[in-house]
Amino acid sequence: MSLVPVLLVAIGGAFGSVCRYLVGVGAGRLLGPDFPFGTMIVNITGSFIMGLFIELLALKLDGSESLRLFVAVGILGGFTTLSSFSLDTIVLFERGSAATAAVYVAGSIILSLAALVAGLHLVRAFA
Repeated sequence: MSLVPVLLVAIGGAFGSVCRYLVGVGAGRLLGPDFPFGTMIVNITGSFIMGLFIELLALKLDGSESLRLFVAVGILGGFTTLSSFSLDTIVLFERGSAATAAVYVAGSIILSLAALVAGLHLVRAFA
């Protein structure tokens, strides 16, 4: 495996993570800490940017794999994983697999919430 793709993802991910942190801090200061506005903002804006980027990549940027790794997987992956989830869902839907997309959405949300609860209970059981 080449080190270049790993570095592209790592550098992009570091940048995206810092951006996510700064948006969270800014949202908390501006809007208050009682609702996860920062998370909501990064999930929505990240999904929007992912849509813009993927379409531009396909239509104008010749589908550059290095650019995709740096921006989509790295920056946007560090900024929000919901953007990747959103893209995967729409790709399934656009390929004619609406039922698979629905199962993916429902399964991802339900199983992720269940996994979080299981993790909480596991720690609480031994605390």
